[in-house]
Amino acid sequence: MKQPELYRFGLGGLGGLVMQVPPKEKKTFRFAVCFYRGGLIPAGADAVYYYTRLFPNIETVAEYALDHFDELKQAADASDQVWETSALSQDQKFMLAHAVRSYNGSTQLLSDEGTPVWIVNEGEYRMINTLDLTVDHVFYEMRMHPWSVRNVLDRYALDYRYYDQVHFPGDPQTHPGGVSFTHDMGVANVFSRRGFSAYECHGLNGCFSHMTHEQLLNWILCAAVYAAGSRDDAWLKAKLPLLTESLQSLQQRDHPEPEQRNGVMGLDSNRTGQGAEITTFDCEGLSLKQARNNLYIAVKTWAAYVILEKIFKNFQHPHEAEAAGRQAERGAATILRHRLPVGYFPAILPENGEPVQAAKIIPAIEGLVFPLFAGCPEALDLNGRFKDLLHGLLEHMQTILVPGACLFADGGWKLTSEDDNSWPSKIYLAQFISRKILGIDWGETGKKSDQAHVSWFLHPKSLYWGWSDQMLKGAAVGARYYPRGVTSILWLDEP
Repeated sequence: MKQPELYRFGLGGLGGLVMQVPPKEKKTFRFAVCFYRGGLIPAGADAVYYYTRLFPNIETVAEYALDHFDELKQAADASDQVWETSALSQDQKFMLAHAVRSYNGSTQLLSDEGTPVWIVNEGEYRMINTLDLTVDHVFYEMRMHPWSVRNVLDRYALDYRYYDQVHFPGDPQTHPGGVSFTHDMGVANVFSRRGFSAYECHGLNGCFSHMTHEQLLNWILCAAVYAAGSRDDAWLKAKLPLLTESLQSLQQRDHPEPEQRNGVMGLDSNRTGQGAEITTFDCEGLSLKQARNNLYIAVKTWAAYVILEKIFKNFQHPHEAEAAGRQAERGAATILRHRLPVGYFPAILPENGEPVQAAKIIPAIEGLVFPLFAGCPEALDLNGRFKDLLHGLLEHMQTILVPGACLFADGGWKLTSEDDNSWPSKIYLAQFISRKILGIDWGETGKKSDQAHVSWFLHPKSLYWGWSDQMLKGAAVGARYYPRGVTSILWLDEP
């Protein structure tokens, strides 16, 4: 275009920037790519983006970005140094860096009449503050911005808790249940009505059913990790009535008769109708999807009881502490009773003479991470009170982490031997537990696993989507742009 005046023509369908550099000269141009959206953002809450309190329009955003370019770039570089200067392998650094960016890209900071509202959207699914992701994000958030954990927990306690009844499978008679929390707070910038999620439906046995028991565990565990990490004793003390209700609710979901309780979930919420509760592993087979008598849920429940016991002891509530401790011991004994002679625990603990579900699952060990970060490391002593459970889970992992069981041919981890779906965020978490808590040597086999997991993200079906969390035979098929990969931040806590 020979006439510079025509550069300002404004009716085209695509804008452009023209930069002129004389021959034999070198120039540097700085660009600020800006975003601004004013006005109310979500439906169901009179909230705006928090940044609109600081910037009135997009021009001021651009001016600020250019005026503070050097310090913003320095801050970004410093953020990368968190892992770049660590002892992590290149494969681990690659996965962690992409996971952090995917998490940040899923977040929103809103202002509701001056009160901050923290939101982590569930990647491409866009559900708001999904609680079974919050419990995995907590380790990253406690490292980077602990206030956001409290912010989400408070909103769940205020608007997204509910009370239910429970029933045995196939039995229409209901029994007292108790408090629990919804799966999420809504979807796509629309908050759900109080006490209900966007995801959970009645009358189902699979995907989109309720996760009542697991979400109860998730709120308890997040609260404990937050309180221990922030030392916010005043907040925890204020939540003691809710934690007492939570303990009672866990017990009721075990068995309505105290003398028949075994420390493991045995009843489903009446919110399922005559369906059944599921877990966060909603796209997996029965070995990980069914909540009732699930090994993964059983160990996670044990962790909640162990943590509640210590909290109630610290606040001098001996009756509740004794009840929680008794349930923790019952749960450990129940799990151990079902250990198979071949060296692992079945994915579904059999009840009423049912045949054993022989599937092998890696998330059996997931619950072990919470006592470590909730101020109960003594519960993880391999020579301590729960040594039999811990040694049993160690043997379980050593038995199942083999080709044909929970390893793919490329060395990647299979969360369950019955399904080719695998979720890297949960793999990262289990890797940390295996090494840090159970003391499993990483070695060449572990390095091969990391190389395999990196190759999953570099698969042609995965590349376009950035960090994804549902991988089928080494390629992304769902959970794209997912935030949960920040479980990999735990690698930085290893020697």
